[in-house]
Amino acid sequence: MITIESKGEFERTNAFLKKMTQHDIFKALDRYGAEGVSALASATPHDSGMTASSWDYEVLVVNQTYSIIWSNTNVEDGRPIAILLQYGHGTRTGGYVAGRDYINPALRPIFDRIANDVWKEVTSA
Repeated sequence: MITIESKGEFERTNAFLKKMTQHDIFKALDRYGAEGVSALASATPHDSGMTASSWDYEVLVVNQTYSIIWSNTNVEDGRPIAILLQYGHGTRTGGYVAGRDYINPALRPIFDRIANDVWKEVTSA
């Protein structure tokens, strides 16, 4: 048998829980989304600049799960150019163009800032 007893007030606990349910912590996701677009545009290899200027983001909330989705709309002949640049691709003449990991390094500082800011928000509530 487990018995739990408590004494005192729960004002700080209740204040923390109330603050967390207001989702204030997630309001900054638009800012992070825009920062990610800027970082991706700067890091994207470019000949014409079309792929670099085609980044966008969307903040999604599904079942209380918050997500930032970065996307690139530059598609040629059904092929997403940003993905071809990232992972490489075959050529029409039988050659291969090696990919260059530019997406992960561009977004890593954004992810780190999100994690740090969320941790500060949770621990200071």
